Amino acid sequence: MKLDVIKLDGGAAGSVDLDEALFGLEPRADILHRVVRWQRNNAQQGTHKVKTRSEVSYSTKKIYRQKGTGGARHGARSAPIFRSGGIYKGPTPRSHGHDLTKKFRKLGLRHALSSKAKTGNLVIIDDATSDGKTAALAKQVKNLGWKRALIIDGASVNENFLQAARNIEGLDILPTMGANVYDILKRDTLVITKAGIEALEARLK
Repeated sequence: MKLDVIKLDGGAAGSVDLDEALFGLEPRADILHRVVRWQRNNAQQGTHKVKTRSEVSYSTKKIYRQKGTGGARHGARSAPIFRSGGIYKGPTPRSHGHDLTKKFRKLGLRHALSSKAKTGNLVIIDDATSDGKTAALAKQVKNLGWKRALIIDGASVNENFLQAARNIEGLDILPTMGANVYDILKRDTLVITKAGIEALEARLK
């Protein structure tokens, strides 16, 4: 498939042929869902923790005699039945991550790229360079109508462009190796440089 290439100032910069295997698939929600869940689960800290009976700050002395009180038999104030006692079988620190094959992760990325291409939210730009001035870049982004955009560059991102984009709300920049399904789907517009297209095609062969 062929798509027009533009410059950051909105001018035309020719066209580029996109690989159908990357941008021409019929997006499948089940594949995208599995990859996004894998990403979010791996990102989850899993530091949730409660105090067990052995960790709460209470004396282990028997709170009252065993017999003759007319009440239940208890050994310590730290029992889970009491308020502020230890928690029984509560959450403990653990990893929420799970495995997903590299082949399936690549497939998910292809479907995410195809999803943006199908909905018309894919933009190809000549390059992502700047003089490092936020005001100038912000004006260009506004004129292009990008409100929540992700820009994917080549193997590395231009330092001046990164500096200029740092304080622009809704604009994110990633090198090709950082491209992922969650960030692509989360943004309204996906912007890829010509260098980014070449690098993605090499990565997702």
